[in-house]
Amino acid sequence: MKIDIDLVQSVLYGDGQLVWDAATEKGVADCYAFLERFASDKVIYGINTGFGPMAQWRVADEHLRELQYNIIRSHATGAGEPLEDRFVRAGMIARVGSFAQCKSGIHPELLHLLTRFINLGICPFIPKHGSVGASGDLVQLAHMALCLIGEGKVHYKGAWRPTKEVMDECGLQPLSIHIREGLSCTNGTSIMTGISAVNQLDAEQLLHHATLAAVWMNEIAGSYDDLMAAPLNECRRHEGQIGIAAQMRRLSEGSQRLQKRENVLYNGEQLKANGENDGVFKDKVQAYYSLRCAPQILGPIADTLAYSRRVIENELNAASDNPIVDPVTQNVYHGGNFHGDYISLEADKMKIATVRLAMVSERQLNYLCHDRINGILPPFLNLGTLGLNYGIQACQFTATSTTAECQTLAMPNYVHSIPNNNDNQDIVSMGTNSAELCAQVIENAYQVMSVLYLAMAQAVDCLDIKDQLAPATRAAYDAVRAITPTIIEDRTYYEDLAKIEQELRKL
Repeated sequence: MKIDIDLVQSVLYGDGQLVWDAATEKGVADCYAFLERFASDKVIYGINTGFGPMAQWRVADEHLRELQYNIIRSHATGAGEPLEDRFVRAGMIARVGSFAQCKSGIHPELLHLLTRFINLGICPFIPKHGSVGASGDLVQLAHMALCLIGEGKVHYKGAWRPTKEVMDECGLQPLSIHIREGLSCTNGTSIMTGISAVNQLDAEQLLHHATLAAVWMNEIAGSYDDLMAAPLNECRRHEGQIGIAAQMRRLSEGSQRLQKRENVLYNGEQLKANGENDGVFKDKVQAYYSLRCAPQILGPIADTLAYSRRVIENELNAASDNPIVDPVTQNVYHGGNFHGDYISLEADKMKIATVRLAMVSERQLNYLCHDRINGILPPFLNLGTLGLNYGIQACQFTATSTTAECQTLAMPNYVHSIPNNNDNQDIVSMGTNSAELCAQVIENAYQVMSVLYLAMAQAVDCLDIKDQLAPATRAAYDAVRAITPTIIEDRTYYEDLAKIEQELRKL
């Protein structure tokens, strides 16, 4: 079975379920049977040795089951608020994806129980803080494993309850330890991968809204449409830019606001009508960069997200624990597949790209608010009495401050590493921190985007051009206006902005 981001989306936001095929079921069972035979007379890390720097100590046979329980209980040391349910469930899906590679040596019981937790919506309490990203997400995965053995607490049907109570209600039995289930549960990149899968979905949605906003903004400005022309963008050769321009052309179909340069500036008669005789053109020859350069700015973001989707989906289907149990070659390999560098780097790249998206949205908002820049709109889109009323003046404060926070958070976390674990973990990925910071930036960017969408709808009303918009941007205008009416008299906006954000987040 292959897990992709679309399946994650279906399980988290739709009615999707995880269902195992016969090949995966047999593969997990065969891997367990091989490990049971192989481990009987050999020294294997985490099966009959201690963990981390304690691996130099052999554990007596009579304590092997206790050893597996000990790693779960001793590592459930997270701190802070719990991760959102969607991040927890995505992390559990990623853990199942790792087990499904049939390289972990787990008993099939673990795969079945974890899948039941996911499909029933049982979410273990997993704190935000605790992972250094190598050996994967030890602390946060230990909290997940704690619930699988019937301890700790879970979020179920909107309430925090003792795990055992919920398991009894759902007819589930706590996980039994067979050989190495404790280590396999806790060792790997699944939490950072799950958070990143959710971030990917949100970031892709944001990019769509930013692309639509780029069209809408140029309609408001009455720009020339060659900024999105195929010959212009294709000669740059970058797939992201070419794709964004093509999407902008599709979204702009039917617009009556975008001008043809050949009909105005390349036409002698129209040139005279636009003021050539005075030496000053009535319409701006080229729009500001935040409008005109949308394909060049959003294109790299599109390329970044295309690559991050590939990396995240690889990790969703990767054996990320240690050691790797391989019944094909009849061997057990010790290494570092738990190291989170792939996810950490992609999370930082996604974060930086999202910061850039927030920045261009904030600049587009400034264009709409600044009457001396746009030359066609009242200050702050104010349709009331200037001086008495304030339009969206204060809404811009929110977007500006939130964008500034994004810029502060843009520093790559991938370049941070603090040795720990008696220097056994002498260089770590900090991948879960990277994923969580990326999630914060994405949340901020949605807030900035909600202010921009409010402002674009208000600009349309200022110019009375809703009937001239392309069908795609008109639909967006209508969606905003279904939430909040045209602004004339001053009122509070925070609830409207929250509702617009909620609308933008719909997948």
